[in-house]
Amino acid sequence: MTKRSAAWLLLLASAVLEAVWATALGQSEGFTQLLPTMVFAVTATLSMTGLGLAIRSIPLGTAYAVWVGIGAALTVGWAMAAGVEPFSLLKVLFIAGIVGCAAGLKSLPAVATSPPDRSDRSDRSDTKVPA
Repeated sequence: MTKRSAAWLLLLASAVLEAVWATALGQSEGFTQLLPTMVFAVTATLSMTGLGLAIRSIPLGTAYAVWVGIGAALTVGWAMAAGVEPFSLLKVLFIAGIVGCAAGLKSLPAVATSPPDRSDRSDRSDTKVPA
């Protein structure tokens, strides 16, 4: 398994944990229920740690978009399956769009890019511009 593949698996696991902590947060009733509060604290820590490790190999913007998208889709899907949120075919279609976009980001080639060269900028403070 390549380092990049491992990072994507870690990111996926972190996104699943995001759905767990989001669900536990809702069930904690403002952190007044002990078990859901503990589940929230542990899974939020693990989820953030996984995201932090994944961005060593995956660009931050891409990793964050996938993490949030998959986590949100799983959270809504679970809420609909549990009857906490009403089921809607249109909602499922939009959630599928989120998942599809996350998969699309994963399928993009891993091209390392460097920041643009700013050495030729004419608005540098040490450059005198005639009035």
